[in-house]
Parts: sequence; C-alpha cells; structure tokens
Amino acid sequence: MTTTTPDTRTKEDKEYVAGLEKGLAIIEAFGIRSGPLTLSEAAEITGHPRATARRSLLTLQRLGYVESDGRYFRLAPRALRLGHAYVTSSPLPKLVQPVLETISERTKESSSLAVLDGGEVVFVARAATRRSLSDGLGMGSRLPAHCAATGRVLMAALAADDVTQLLGRMPRRALTPRTRTEIPELLALLDEARRLGYATSDEELELGVRSIAIPIYDQTGRTVAAMSLVASVNRYTLDQMVEALLPELLGGRRMLSAML
Repeated sequence: MTTTTPDTRTKEDKEYVAGLEKGLAIIEAFGIRSGPLTLSEAAEITGHPRATARRSLLTLQRLGYVESDGRYFRLAPRALRLGHAYVTSSPLPKLVQPVLETISERTKESSSLAVLDGGEVVFVARAATRRSLSDGLGMGSRLPAHCAATGRVLMAALAADDVTQLLGRMPRRALTPRTRTEIPELLALLDEARRLGYATSDEELELGVRSIAIPIYDQTGRTVAAMSLVASVNRYTLDQMVEALLPELLGGRRMLSAML
C-alpha cells in the first residue's frame, strides 16, 4: 500500500520561488566580486552547487542579463534595468536630488542619500563637488553600515534586538586604524545617534575623511533614509562639522519633508 507524505509547508513556503532566489544571488555575486566571474567563482560566492550556478548563469544569459566569452561571465547592460526600476518606482531619490544639489552648492561638499540593506548602506542619490574625496562612489555604491555615518543613523532607528542581531551577523571589518568594530562600542554610538539626532564617522571609512548624517522620516515619522555630507579633515574638525554642516542637513530635511 502506498502512503502519501502530508505537505507540511506553510503558504509562504509554497509561494516561495527558489529558482528566482538563486538567480538573484548570482546577479549579486557580480557586485561582490566587482568583475567577471567564472562558473566556479559564481558557485563559491553564492554557495550553490556548480550545476545550480551553471543553470542560473545560462538562464540569465538567455534572458540577456549576462554575457559570456565561454569562460568568464559578465553582467550585460540589460542588468541596469533592475537598478533603474528602483530609481523610477521610488519617489525619494527623485525628490531628494535637487535638495542634495542645493546643499552641496551651499557647502561645497558632497552630499548623499542612503538606505539600509542588511549590514550595508546603499547610495540612492548623490551630489558630488569637484573636490569630492569619495571618488568612485555613486548611485548604487555600498559601504559597511557599522562605520558609516549614514549606517549608524539608520541602525539607530531599528529595534534594540534587531540592532544586536544585525551587528552580530555583519563582518565589522576595520577599514582604517580608527574604525570602531566592537559591538558594545557601536551600540554606545547608536545610543548617542538617537540622543543627538545625527551620527558622525571620523576617518573610519577612509583616512582623511569625515562625514555627518541625519535621518530622513516619512509622514508617519519612520526613518526611511539617511542624508549625509562628507569633508576632508583638513577643512573641518568634528565640532566644526556639527556647527557648520549639520544645520545645512537639517535645512535640507525641512525642504524634503515639505515634499514627502
């Protein structure tokens, strides 16, 4: 007699498309390596078996998102549609761009808007100046949240348990000798950010560079992004950044809140 094993999956499990997850993981792998990938490298980064990685790559190639010369796979220009879809579907980057440009014009420093994605912050809008220190940073660029002023502002808005779990999962690498990496010290910095309403990063991402960031709220008061300014240590001390640049960020937030 044949017995049937009952399906104990939840509704969410049944609606979960594992193949889509694997394909998106392959796309993200290109960003982790910042260049072309072999099949073996794609499998190693995603943790998928070679056969699974191969099927995902060939499917993406057939759909036009990946190109290959027979050994190396590269993202094709069509992949830009994914990032463009976010920018065009979310009103925040479009609304904040003129605000950032105004702030940068007034301060002569580069300004940015970032959102939290796991243990990283992602820049979704930016206004750079000619003397910008952060060459290579643009829309879609990522930085580790634990040592970025924007990351600290965004993590400070999370529930205490969520913050502790997030800090425990993320690598928390020291990018410079000044990078804070220990969880108790980072939790203290997040408490300070909540109390002051802003966060700073003092040569923790790059020696010679300081930044300051504030939260951006939606109409319900929920933190949805962080707006920042970055400057050289030769131009501002931390106290001078708070005195001169924080009011500019706050003014930009008031401009933006009238549009949200």
